[in-house]
Amino acid sequence: MRVRDLVREPLKGLPRTVHGGTAWKLEDIEDYSHNLNPFGPPECLTELVKESIAHMHHYPDDSCLDLRQVVADHHGVDVEEVIIGSGSSEIIRNFPHVFINPGDRALIPRPTFAEYSQQCNVVGAKVNDLLLLEAEDFRIDVERLLHRITPSTKAVYICNPNNPTGRIEPRKKILEIVEMCRHKDVMVFLDETLLSLVPGNEDISCASYVGSYDNLMVAESLTKSFAIPGIRIGYGLANRDIIESMDKVRMSWNVGAVEQHVATALIRDHSDHVERAAKMMAEESEWVFHRLKEIGFPVDRKSDSYFYFNSVQSLRTSGAEFQDRVKDSGFMVRDCASFGRPFERFVRFCVKDRQRNEAFIQAMHDAIGSLGW
Repeated sequence: MRVRDLVREPLKGLPRTVHGGTAWKLEDIEDYSHNLNPFGPPECLTELVKESIAHMHHYPDDSCLDLRQVVADHHGVDVEEVIIGSGSSEIIRNFPHVFINPGDRALIPRPTFAEYSQQCNVVGAKVNDLLLLEAEDFRIDVERLLHRITPSTKAVYICNPNNPTGRIEPRKKILEIVEMCRHKDVMVFLDETLLSLVPGNEDISCASYVGSYDNLMVAESLTKSFAIPGIRIGYGLANRDIIESMDKVRMSWNVGAVEQHVATALIRDHSDHVERAAKMMAEESEWVFHRLKEIGFPVDRKSDSYFYFNSVQSLRTSGAEFQDRVKDSGFMVRDCASFGRPFERFVRFCVKDRQRNEAFIQAMHDAIGSLGW
């Protein structure tokens, strides 16, 4: 008997997902393919990790009560409406294990974060794409989305800002979708892990509204906002019934003492670190946009957020080739081929501080020149 014969059917032939942010493995490469806080972690991080050593002699609090209370206070929700995960990736993983049965359908816009489809596939769900169109500026068409919902659709996924496109949908539009899905008995998984690095996010976020809906889950993470991808900490916000059900599939002691201590202190005492980065990147995005146009890079609008998603087809190249050309100058952009066709001719890149942005623009200029333009 072969191992393959014992593996569950949905896993046969299912590849691992492809993610960016791997330039740290390369020497002398400035990574513009990720979308982390360009200030890096707060200076207090080392001290916070040292402080957490005092808790190593016992199991971490399985309920994460202190951290959940801080998260609840931060978003203006009840502590019973918060669940903590090992990164938002754990929230993404557990959601379909609670709400989606084998054979059910999940409706997911594309391109977007690959883990949504991956985890739905793992539980045996059928994933329906809602292709985001360049002609519609890669924004969600509400009517087209609702038309794609069938009686077997159990969940709709929305990423806001969307990764990789950087587009932001207003709160009113998101809640309109949530309400319409509610009448169809469809859950909405809303990923806001990138939103805290956008100025005015408090007027966009739906986090504080979770208590009003029985079909909405909002995912958040400290990975991007505090630039700590190596410390896995995220959380989900939803009404009490949803959280209670999510807690049934959560692995015991899923978040260690280090993560709990660090996250509690960062959210409670150092949110200004994120706010300063958001303000700076909004200003730099304006500068980067105008400089890109000056050097002939095909960009026609300033990003809603702090990262750009653009086709390089007019330069008669692919995302992979353009990535290689930029890498020659010591920078990394994201080749978006992993998001599927027709995005093999797209690249994604972020915004950082002025000094690095100036060098990045020069690298982009050199890449365009190397293509004969």
